Amino acid sequence: MTTPTELFRSARDFLLENREDYQAAYEGFRWPRPEHFNWALDWFDVIAEGNDRTALHIVEEDGTETRLSFADLATRSSRVANHLRERGVAAGDRVLVMLGNQAELWETMLAAMKLRAVVIPATPLLGPADLRDRVGRGEVKHVVVRAADTAKFAEVPGTYTRISVGGLPKEGWEPYEDAYTATPEFVPDGPTLADDPLMLYFTSGTTAQPKLVEHTHTSYPVGHLATMYWIGLKPGDVHLNISSPGWAKHAWSNLFAPWNAEATVFVVNYSRFDASRLMTEMDGAGVTTFCAPPTVWRMLIQADLTQLATKPREAVAAGEPLNPEVIEQVRRAWGVTVRDGFGQTETAVQIANSPGQELRSGSMGRPGPGYRIELLDPVTGAPGATEGEIALDLSERPVGLMTGYHGDPERTDEAMAGGYYRTGDIGSRDKDGYLTYVGRADDVFKASDYKISPFELESALLEHEAVAEAAVVPAPDELRLAVPKAYIVLAEGWEPGPGTAKALFEHSREVLAPYKRLRRLEFGALPKTISGKIRRIELREATAEGSENEYREEDFR
Repeated sequence: MTTPTELFRSARDFLLENREDYQAAYEGFRWPRPEHFNWALDWFDVIAEGNDRTALHIVEEDGTETRLSFADLATRSSRVANHLRERGVAAGDRVLVMLGNQAELWETMLAAMKLRAVVIPATPLLGPADLRDRVGRGEVKHVVVRAADTAKFAEVPGTYTRISVGGLPKEGWEPYEDAYTATPEFVPDGPTLADDPLMLYFTSGTTAQPKLVEHTHTSYPVGHLATMYWIGLKPGDVHLNISSPGWAKHAWSNLFAPWNAEATVFVVNYSRFDASRLMTEMDGAGVTTFCAPPTVWRMLIQADLTQLATKPREAVAAGEPLNPEVIEQVRRAWGVTVRDGFGQTETAVQIANSPGQELRSGSMGRPGPGYRIELLDPVTGAPGATEGEIALDLSERPVGLMTGYHGDPERTDEAMAGGYYRTGDIGSRDKDGYLTYVGRADDVFKASDYKISPFELESALLEHEAVAEAAVVPAPDELRLAVPKAYIVLAEGWEPGPGTAKALFEHSREVLAPYKRLRRLEFGALPKTISGKIRRIELREATAEGSENEYREEDFR
C-alpha cells in the first residue's frame, strides 16, 4: 500500500524532473490526494531524519546568525509540540501565532501541525482592535507572541492561554523557552485527515470585516508543490523570500515551497530596507533562488545591482504586476529574468511564468500544473472569454484551493458558484494561452505588497468626529505602486485646512496598522449615483490626474 509520504514524494519528484518542461509538467501532473496526511510528520520529519543540512538560516541586523538543520528543527518542534500539549493545546484548537522572522516561528508552525491544531498567523504590526477581532471571530484558545507585543493583549478579552517568546516573563504569560526542556519524542494522539483544518487567514475584503480563509493539511502543504515548481526550487537550493510573517506569502515561500523541495530557507532581518546590505548577505549565504514583491524590486534597482557577485539562478515576483523596466534592469545586471506569478491567500500559485517556458512581456504566464483556468464572461458568466474574471474549474478541484470562507457559507457559495472558484480578478488570454492581469473586479487595492480594503479604512475614518463621509481610493506612488488616499466630507463645525488634515492623519496612525494608514487626503463633496452610491471611478480618475488641494502625511511629520 502506498503511504502518504510516497504519494507526496512521487508528485514532488515528477515536478522536479520536469522543472523546465512546462508542457510535460502541465499535462502529466496529478495532485496527490491521500486520505491522511500531516506534512510535519509525514514529510518534514521524514526528510529531517539524520539530515544535518541547513533548513533555516537567519541573519540579524547586528550580524548575528541562527542556523538550524532539518534534524534540529524536527527535534525542536517535537519538544515544542509536547510542551504545548502540556499547556492544553489539542487537535482543533485555534492558536494565534504572532511572531517575527525568528526560529520560534518555524518551530511553532511545525509543532502546531503535529498537534493538529489550527494556526491563525498574525503580523506583529496588528494593534489591539485587529487582535480583538481575530481572537473573537477566530475562537482563539491559545496565543504565542513576542514578549514585546504582550501589552497589546491587555485590551483583548478572553480566557486563552498566553505564551510569550523572548524577554522576561510577564505576569499571566508563560515563557516559551520552557519548551526546550520537554521530551523530544513526539507521539501523535490520532491520525490527521487530509481535509482537517490547518490554517485560518484573515484577509481584507470589501465588507466591514476581513474574510477568514480556511486551509487544510493538504491545500497549502500539498498545494504549494505548484509554488515550488513556479519558483524553480530544487534540493540543496538556498531560497530567500522577502515577506512578513502573518501573511499568506510567508507560508508560501518561507515554509512550504522551499521545504517541499528540501531547500534552505534564508532570512535577512532588518528594521529599514538596505539594498546593499541585502546583496552582501545574499552573497554570503549563496542564495540560488530569490522571491520579492515588486516594492522590493523597485528599491533594489535604485542600488548598484552589479555588486552582487553570485547571482541567483531563479528570481520571481508576486503580489502585483512587475513593471517591465524593472525586469529589464535586473536582466541587464544579473542576467536573470524576474518571472511573475499569480495566486491568492485562498490558493497556491495558479498562473505563472515557470522556468524554461517562453516569456511574454507583461504576461503573468500560463496555468500552473494542477490548475484549469477559465476566464468568465463579465456579462454572462460563461467560460471561454478572451477577457474576464479569472476562475478555477472545479470539475477537477485543485488541491491548492481553500476549503472556503470560515463561518460564511453564503460568501463561500458565491465564490464557488456554477462550478468555478471566482478569484475576483480580471485577466485576458492570448491565442497561445498566456494570461495577462488586468485588475481587480472590486475596489480592493494593494499598497506595497499589502492588500487594502477601502471599506475598512473608511470605517476607521468615520470614527473621528470631524468626518461625515469618506471614500478611499489608491493614489499612484512611484515606490509603493499605490497608497491610500481619502476624499473626506467634513462634519458640521469643522473646516478644511492643514489643522484638520493633521488631526485626521494622527487619527489614522492611532487606529490603523502601519501598512493600512492614510497617506493622502483631500476635502470636498463625493460624486454619487442617483441611488446615493459613491462613484469611485470618478475619484480614481481625479486621483490619477493629481490635485493641488491634497494633503500628504509626510508634510505633518
